[in-house]
Amino acid sequence: MSGSEVRPVIGLTTYLEQSVTGVWDVQASFLPRIYVDGVTAAGGVAALLPPQPPEGAEQMLDRLDGLVLTGGKDLDPASYGQRPHPLTDEPRHDRDAWERALLDGALARDLPVLGICRGAQVLNVALGGTLHQHLPDVVGHPRHQLGDATFSTTSATVVAGTRLATIVGDAVDGQCYHHQGLDRLGDGLVAAARADDGTVEAVEMPAATFVVAVQWHPEETLDDLRLFAALVGAAADRSGVRT
Repeated sequence: MSGSEVRPVIGLTTYLEQSVTGVWDVQASFLPRIYVDGVTAAGGVAALLPPQPPEGAEQMLDRLDGLVLTGGKDLDPASYGQRPHPLTDEPRHDRDAWERALLDGALARDLPVLGICRGAQVLNVALGGTLHQHLPDVVGHPRHQLGDATFSTTSATVVAGTRLATIVGDAVDGQCYHHQGLDRLGDGLVAAARADDGTVEAVEMPAATFVVAVQWHPEETLDDLRLFAALVGAAADRSGVRT
């Protein structure tokens, strides 16, 4: 893709947390740079989407060709009818509402969507699914989230015939950092990959042009851009921005 070509604009959701930088200690919207690098290296233009009143979601979506729901804090368990587990994060209601509005609008428009970690959980809950709030209670080990910002490598088998299989093949080693996981799948979703302990590591929506969500972090291994490239390609095809 040459510099003169118009590139698809991919929105990425962000954190809104207390942040210390230099002499400042303030509420700030931010996202690790590697997410942006994944989008731009795959040929897209990255636009950050900080939490804000959800009424603005439709206007924002008018300007996007694709959407990435990024990682972050746990969803409010009330959104899928559960009481909080002792180890579930305090809810970020502003981010939950903003991402739900963006996702609902994106699905209604058939806008290409890639969910990453929390993003996979947002997708599942938005479609009526539920979550395991603490995977070690279910699978008997903590290997999906080792703690102390240390990613673990999770090997997952990809389901044959899925869109994910056309992107990454029949297996993937993903960098994982999630203590929650998908339980009952939401309407219209199918499991696209599972870890050897049975944990659903990816889902997708066959009826959509491109809706794929993974529990691992593809931005942590940017020598492999296949997921970002698939999203950017789907966004470009839908919007006709390639010249």
